[in-house]
Amino acid sequence: MSVVGFDIGNEKCVIAAVKQRGVDVLLNDESKRETPALVCFGEKQRFLGSAAAASAMMHPKTTVSQVKRLIGRKFQDPDVQNELRMLPFETSEGQDGGILIHLKYLGETHRFTPVQIMAMLFAHLKYMTETNLGLPVLDCVIGIPSYFTDLQRRAYLDAAKIAGLKPLRLMHDCTATALGYGIYKTDFSNAGPTNVAFVDIGHCDTQVSIVSFEAGQMRILSHAFDNSLGGRDFDEILFGYFAACFKEQYNIDVYSNVRASIRLRAVCEKLKKVLSANAEAPLNIECLMDEKDVKGFIKREEFEKLASGLLERIKIPCTKAITDAGLTVGKVHAVELVGSGSRIPAITRQLASFFRREPSRTINASECVARGCALQCAMLSPIFRVRDYEVQDCIPFSIGFSLDKTPILQGSNYVLFPRGQPIPSAIVLQLQRSSLFHLEPFYANPNELPSGVPSEISCFTIGPFQASNSERARVKVKVQLNLHGIVTVESAMLIEEHVDDSELSTKEARHVTNGSEDGTYMQSKPSNASADGKTNDKTMRRLEIPVSENINGTMTGVELMEAQDKELKLAQQDRTMEQTKEKKNALESYVYEMRNKLFNTYRGFASDEERDGISKSLQETEEWLYDDGEDETEGAYTSKLEALKKLVDPVENRFKDEEARTQASTDLFRCIADIRMSTKSLPNEDRESILNECNKAEQWLTEKTKQQDSLPKNIDPLLWSSEIKKMTEDLNMKCMHIMSRKASHRNLDNKGRDQQG
Repeated sequence: MSVVGFDIGNEKCVIAAVKQRGVDVLLNDESKRETPALVCFGEKQRFLGSAAAASAMMHPKTTVSQVKRLIGRKFQDPDVQNELRMLPFETSEGQDGGILIHLKYLGETHRFTPVQIMAMLFAHLKYMTETNLGLPVLDCVIGIPSYFTDLQRRAYLDAAKIAGLKPLRLMHDCTATALGYGIYKTDFSNAGPTNVAFVDIGHCDTQVSIVSFEAGQMRILSHAFDNSLGGRDFDEILFGYFAACFKEQYNIDVYSNVRASIRLRAVCEKLKKVLSANAEAPLNIECLMDEKDVKGFIKREEFEKLASGLLERIKIPCTKAITDAGLTVGKVHAVELVGSGSRIPAITRQLASFFRREPSRTINASECVARGCALQCAMLSPIFRVRDYEVQDCIPFSIGFSLDKTPILQGSNYVLFPRGQPIPSAIVLQLQRSSLFHLEPFYANPNELPSGVPSEISCFTIGPFQASNSERARVKVKVQLNLHGIVTVESAMLIEEHVDDSELSTKEARHVTNGSEDGTYMQSKPSNASADGKTNDKTMRRLEIPVSENINGTMTGVELMEAQDKELKLAQQDRTMEQTKEKKNALESYVYEMRNKLFNTYRGFASDEERDGISKSLQETEEWLYDDGEDETEGAYTSKLEALKKLVDPVENRFKDEEARTQASTDLFRCIADIRMSTKSLPNEDRESILNECNKAEQWLTEKTKQQDSLPKNIDPLLWSSEIKKMTEDLNMKCMHIMSRKASHRNLDNKGRDQQG
């Protein structure tokens, strides 16, 4: 078993695996370290990763990209609608308000959720990892943005489960980056914590985290983000600029053509990279649309002016991260810049101006998240021993709880898990309840959330149960913010007290009401001691209460099983199609190979009749391949190949056996010579017996060879190499038998003489 870390980016995926010598980034089929985060549906099979990128231009409307922006979100969310306008595939709203992606496949229109598409990516990465390592993969840690909501985190876990993975943790991107940075760094100051700002500018978002490092530990002080500011937004600036230029110069509307838009966006992304290293960059695209070639040109200064609004936004999450961490810019000792969108020089200048120091690039900008996730997986997995290193993360949102629609009081803001609360954390609520009730976690401060995210998180039903004495009944509920950053109710326990005294002590009665008729939130556990220090006699009844969870937008157990079955069927169809392609390619290769050999290598070994028959069959098969056989079954290609081999095999066998026959004859003559040499020390009777066998074998081979040489090569041999090999084996056995028999007789004679002596 191996442990791995997955970084599922908006555009690319990276896999890192822990090995005995450290952490390695795995290569894909094209020997590249990054794999496109794409799923493409062809007519009869899916294409994933690099294969999807190669097929995207042929199937633009069935190629799903940027699924990370859609997972766990609602169709009517304005930000989602903006995303969907840029994507070429068809979508609709699901019954739960989520997103359904419409894709044509096997002659029908199928509807997939973003969770199912993400599961396909996970399954592909799992397959790549197992192929690369030669080991099964189950345990993993997956990188996620810090701004992911509870629903998005659950959606990632569902997708991983469908793919057959077991995530040990969903880890914030900057936390993973900080782990990879801090665990190997040995020069932290002993005078106090070292504060480092990590700025991750990805393809679609910007995340900033302030991390405090000390020997053997790291603590996240704050997370901040702009979930709609990334490298692709700078690409879009260039796209809009050139689209306007082409409309004016060439009278073409790129927005109206899906393929033209895809091509121009890809070129704009490359152009952005060119401008990162050069002061100006040209653009040339042949036959962009309407059979028109287009040309363009832009200077870096123009690009930075067009993107000035985006560049100014970089400072906003930086300011928030510093404020939430309770620090000043002067107390930040270093700034690390990572992410695929971080290479723009103007961004570096903005950050240098804000932090008053030049950002460093000491860690790999594209691989740091995957490497950090792999390290965390090794720490959490029992199969690896990693040196002790404490990782303390925190949640970037404030979470409150309501009890039957009424907020539970905690201070003055209803918050149970404030922003910056360590992950994991747990709180025990003590509630005075006598029957079924509901607990609902919610985001207490909408301003902390990405736009369009509802404040509701989930609803937990505690019960059914019935207390025998409502005045003496308490319910203890353990609420957890788990390692994934997900809010759960771990357990609920009914506790009923029966006290001998008629009145409760003042200390026992102290509680904080939540304004409801019978609900209370107890901030400390009730005491069994009375005011005078004496203990009252009580009988306690404890009963575990069932807890059920209702989360709008997540998958039920039945839906998960159905999705797993569907993924297995899709994977089986992919394998069938790949095997069919292999058989078709094998048949096609065989036709071309045999046609060449028939008139060259095998020319003298086939009769005119055989050559004409084989040549005709090869021609017919080739025509069939490019006509009726263009899209056939695996069995059809196998049958055609076997039919051709049946015709060609006799000719091929004659050719191969001629060389084998020569070698077998040489081996037999050498064997005869060796045996003759070994008989010199034998008694005359034994030597004559062995030499007689050698002479017989030599005479047989000479006569058979003479007969064979008189025959044409285009008929089956009179003497096959297998016969010569058998003769060699028989000769060896006969001679060994004679030698061993005589040797045993001599041993017996010697033994008899020894006994007489």
